[in-house]
Amino acid sequence: MNFPENLRYTKDHEWILIDGNTATVGITEYAQRELGDIVFVEVDTIGKPLESGAVFGTVEAVKTVSDLFLPISGTITELNPALSGAPELVNSDPYGEGWMVKMTLSDPEQLEGLMDAASYASLVG
Repeated sequence: MNFPENLRYTKDHEWILIDGNTATVGITEYAQRELGDIVFVEVDTIGKPLESGAVFGTVEAVKTVSDLFLPISGTITELNPALSGAPELVNSDPYGEGWMVKMTLSDPEQLEGLMDAASYASLVG
């Protein structure tokens, strides 16, 4: 499996990419494989300040619905518009076109508590 080195990871299988004070968040290749075919992504927390670990939405697969957890505190500013018509992008390109949300960080120091690629790879085995 692929776990890009430029991302940070959570134990709940989300990834985060930082660009200044903005971050992009999605789910890992491992998570999308475990869920199966993604059919819907719902995020109803845009514009709301959320704490690290808060549920910011759900991802629905053919077999199950799973909560999405925010890796660090901040405010979600955007849902990936491509997912409304093509949620399968989460399966085909989880680290690229299948990103889920963009957010503004409120406490960038929380990044230190997230895993790097090697730590995440050992977590999922």
